[in-house]
Amino acid sequence: MSNRKKQLKAFDRLLTIMDDLREKCPWDKKQTMQSLRHLTIEETYELGDAILDNDMQEIKKELGDLLLHIVFYAKIGSETQDFDMADVANDICEKLINRHPHIYGDIEVENEEQVKQNWENIKLKEGKKSVLEGVPNSLPALVKANRIQEKVAGVGFDWEQPEQVFEKLKEELGELQEEVKTGDTKNIENEFGDVLFSMVNYARFLNVNPENALERTNKKFINRFQFLESRAKEKGKTLKEMTLAEMDVFWEEAKNIDLTNSQHFKI
Repeated sequence: MSNRKKQLKAFDRLLTIMDDLREKCPWDKKQTMQSLRHLTIEETYELGDAILDNDMQEIKKELGDLLLHIVFYAKIGSETQDFDMADVANDICEKLINRHPHIYGDIEVENEEQVKQNWENIKLKEGKKSVLEGVPNSLPALVKANRIQEKVAGVGFDWEQPEQVFEKLKEELGELQEEVKTGDTKNIENEFGDVLFSMVNYARFLNVNPENALERTNKKFINRFQFLESRAKEKGKTLKEMTLAEMDVFWEEAKNIDLTNSQHFKI
């Protein structure tokens, strides 16, 4: 691993390259914060995929892509005289110092929960009107639900035991079933939302990230379905030509392959 001097030299190299690109490259000269926004979101998701796959080489690559975007925004900010890379770095340094009084001040904490509570209380003292102000409106609904619950839990608005959350989940499922019987689509949607929100809450108490859990299941389903497609092709059939029973045989094969790979990974 590189020492601090080499790390700073590498970062300085990136800043210099960014200066060159902004001055000499037609594409880079044309970019604005608005034109980069959707690309930044895409890069963030690609990093998220690499992390879920635990692919360290890919994580390194995607971190570089994301770092480039941060440097790009800072460069544009310096051109408009609003801020530069030093301002960005110093602002986050000051925020971290202010919000960690148990490290840089005289506050004592006993555990992680107290750290989170202090963090939210400090944000309110900084002028935030609500602990939920820090939750971006554009977050995907599942991620947003998780962040909302983490935020309010940070100021003590939370269940005490996982069993309580599970009982609430069962209650919401019962209410959903009642609305399904009525056939009222709007009410069904409302109750379905409550069930999902309760599921996210229960996941938090189980120390499971619901977004990661669902994405792992998405990947697992994709792998199994694509295996099913390939096996059907080997048999000279399309899926539409197969019965559910025939497809289920290949699906079980895919599940067994997943299990074998999982056991191999553990070894």
